Amino acid sequence: MEKPVIIFGSTGLAKAALEIFNSNNIVVYGFLDDDEKTHNTEINAVTVLGATDDHGFTKLIGQKCEAFVATDDNSLRKEYVEYLKETRKVMPMNAVHNAATISESFIIGHGNFVNAGAILSNDSKMGNHNVINSKAIIEQEVEMGDFVQIGTGSIINTKVKIENEVFIGSGVTVVAGVTIGKGARIGAGSVVVGDVKKGQTVFGNPAVEVK
Repeated sequence: MEKPVIIFGSTGLAKAALEIFNSNNIVVYGFLDDDEKTHNTEINAVTVLGATDDHGFTKLIGQKCEAFVATDDNSLRKEYVEYLKETRKVMPMNAVHNAATISESFIIGHGNFVNAGAILSNDSKMGNHNVINSKAIIEQEVEMGDFVQIGTGSIINTKVKIENEVFIGSGVTVVAGVTIGKGARIGAGSVVVGDVKKGQTVFGNPAVEVK
C-alpha cells in the first residue's frame, strides 16, 4: 500500500489532486498552505494543517508521507519543489488519475499532474512537474521537458518537442514534428503548424506571434 500524501496548496489544482488520489485509494493526510485564513479549514473532510514550512508536518515527508505540489503557478511550484529537495531530500510524487490512459512505454518523471481522460501514448516521454489537464492527448514520440502545462482537450501530435516551462492553453492542436521553445505560450484554441521560438506567445489558426 502506498504512503499517505501531503498536498502543498489548498485551492484549484489541489482540489483536483485530492480527487486524483482518492481515485487511486491513496490517503491524503492533509494540505499545507501559506494563506493563514485556510488553516484548520477542511476540503472534502481533509484538513488544511498549516503552512508549507511547518516542520511539525513536513518532517513526515520522506518517512511516513509522500508530497505533491498542487499549484499551476510555476514560480511557486519551483519554490516548493526546491524546498522539498533541499530540506527533505525528496521529489514530489506523481498525481495520475485512474481514468487517464498511459502507455506502458510512456516515460514519466516526478511531480506530474495528469487529470481524468488524458491519453499519454507510446514511446513518448515527459520530465518533471508538468500539468496535463483533462482529455489532453499526447501522441507518439513526443518529448516534453519540465514545468510544462497543457490545457484541457489539447492535442499534441507525433514527434512534437516541448521545451521547459511552455504553457499550452485549452483546445490547442500542435501538428506533428513541431518544436516549441522554452517559455513559449500558446493561446487557447490555436492550431500550431510551425516551430515556436523561445519565449514567444502565439495565438490563432494558424497560430501567429502576438506582440
